[in-house]
Amino acid sequence: MPEGHSVHRLARQFGDVFAGERLAVSSPQGRFAPGAALLDGHVLTGSTAYGKHLFLEFDHGLVLHVHLGLYGAWDFGGDSSFRGASSIGAPRKVGEREIYDDGGALATGDSDASGGASGSPSPYAGPPAPVGAVRVRLAGGHGWADLRGATTCEAITEAEAAAVTARLGPDPLRNLPGDRDSFVSGVRAKRTPVAALLMDQKLIAGVGNVYRAELLFRQRLDPWLPGTALPADAAQRLWDDTVAMMSDGVRDGRIITTPPRYWSEPEAGLPAPEEAHFVYRRQGLDCRDCGTAVALTDLGARKLYWCTGCQQA
Repeated sequence: MPEGHSVHRLARQFGDVFAGERLAVSSPQGRFAPGAALLDGHVLTGSTAYGKHLFLEFDHGLVLHVHLGLYGAWDFGGDSSFRGASSIGAPRKVGEREIYDDGGALATGDSDASGGASGSPSPYAGPPAPVGAVRVRLAGGHGWADLRGATTCEAITEAEAAAVTARLGPDPLRNLPGDRDSFVSGVRAKRTPVAALLMDQKLIAGVGNVYRAELLFRQRLDPWLPGTALPADAAQRLWDDTVAMMSDGVRDGRIITTPPRYWSEPEAGLPAPEEAHFVYRRQGLDCRDCGTAVALTDLGARKLYWCTGCQQA
């Protein structure tokens, strides 16, 4: 499931490429046709992320609310002025990336910014015919965005959007005054294992399975430690590291939790995928620090990775 950093990147991207534009909104698949009709022809005034929820705000007070879930993804395309990544979400097509090159241009392995084959950009002639089950399409003067596979896609009021965020815990990528204290008190009030608490969106919004595993390793926390047994200063460090790691994810377009000293080619600037994490999807491999085999089990219907040598109570 795309984690909070991806959704914040999406919000920023929608603001960059569509803010202030009157958009054509449609549902090629048909499942969102009534909602698309409510939004069609209106101006996008803002785009906001809260945890794993994306809110696209329109000039008549309605909001497109999207939660990508396990299988949702946004695909973007347009002319040379349209700075949209080729895809953000899951599953992504092979070769597509969520990053820009040094000049800020679209960086993808499969297509250029015009949406055509790699090579010189072709003139923009509007969105291509939809491919597959496109739940909703947003189209402006220079490009388009297609949504597929989302768990939630709905047109709601601003009050309803506020009700959604009110049910969520603090978002580390917002990191507002009081958020750290709210997280610390919330975690330390529960006997639930800290590994489960990090995935509880009512306590902290945006953390998913990758961040959960990597945060617990970096903080040397036993995943099974009850929240009530977590010292306040350890909970504070956990929040601070979450803020730092997720902010790096927004910047890099990837979840990278290992520092350069663990990379075979640190001069490259970013690690190879197999060097980006300490424990996530490294079950059976030696811990990068102590050599103990990384363990794997299930917790709350999600896979949990940890090092039994480094992460002891």
